[in-house]
Amino acid sequence: MARNDIHTPVLLDRCVELLAPALEGEARIVIDATLGLGGHSEAMLERFPDVHLVGIDRDADALELAGERLSPFSDRTTLVKTEYDDIAGALDQAGVDRVDGILFDLGVSSLQLDRAERGFSYSQDAPLDMRMDADSDVTAERVLAEYGEAELRRIFQRYGEEKLAARYARAIVRTRDDEPLRTSAQLVAVIDDATPAAARRSGHPAKRVFQALRIEVNRELAVLENAIPAALAAVALRGRIVVMSYQSLEDRIVKRAFHTASQSSAPAGLPVELPEHQPEFRLLTRGAERASETEMAANPRATPVRLRAAERIRGNNA
Repeated sequence: MARNDIHTPVLLDRCVELLAPALEGEARIVIDATLGLGGHSEAMLERFPDVHLVGIDRDADALELAGERLSPFSDRTTLVKTEYDDIAGALDQAGVDRVDGILFDLGVSSLQLDRAERGFSYSQDAPLDMRMDADSDVTAERVLAEYGEAELRRIFQRYGEEKLAARYARAIVRTRDDEPLRTSAQLVAVIDDATPAAARRSGHPAKRVFQALRIEVNRELAVLENAIPAALAAVALRGRIVVMSYQSLEDRIVKRAFHTASQSSAPAGLPVELPEHQPEFRLLTRGAERASETEMAANPRATPVRLRAAERIRGNNA
């Protein structure tokens, strides 16, 4: 399957538009913190001929394919295999300490979704893997085999916002006592059998459980909690950061970090705001932007996206 057949970048034009004021000029640095198949990166390298791109991904397959796609720009790219909270490490490899733009396209990538053997989809039978980094020791199969009922209930509730978390956790523990759960079809069958008829109206019953397992296996929210502050700290004066989230837990973390960075730190009641208390960032979007109806129709993966962006207005001008 050709790369362009499996990867349609979400909100591509809008991301480039938001980053453009920070990337137009000489010797600019941009980080694509979630490189994937490199669609957003390719667009930025084509649009801005003086930009050097630092591409980050924990998935070796994604890095290989993106490297092929970006080979015409190899003299202006540095690709780094790491998690996206390791902004400082990636910049160290690139030999820089500040960046002009950072892009995050969170969640599971097109490559991971479209390769059934990775086990991310509840609609295709595959081993219960779900690792974004194949070198990691933790798989969905291991979580389902080793976590206690209370722990499974906790991750289904917290990461999947699943109302039937207790029922599903109990059913999984009961089933694994007789037979290990090794494939997505086995897990879907357990969830399906445990789902009351009245609860089937709100989408596929396995969707939120699979989301929760994926987040747990890859520590996605823990990594994101560290990644956004690290990214904000790396942005140079007049630099910009754009983040696309695909579920409420991610967006909440981004919203909170952006809100803190764009607020005054002056103590309440201070008669005059000193320069060191002024906000470091200004928000570029009013709330979270959504994809247009046209884009959602053309690219269904854009349907849940929430985009937020900010610009540094104070500090980091060294």
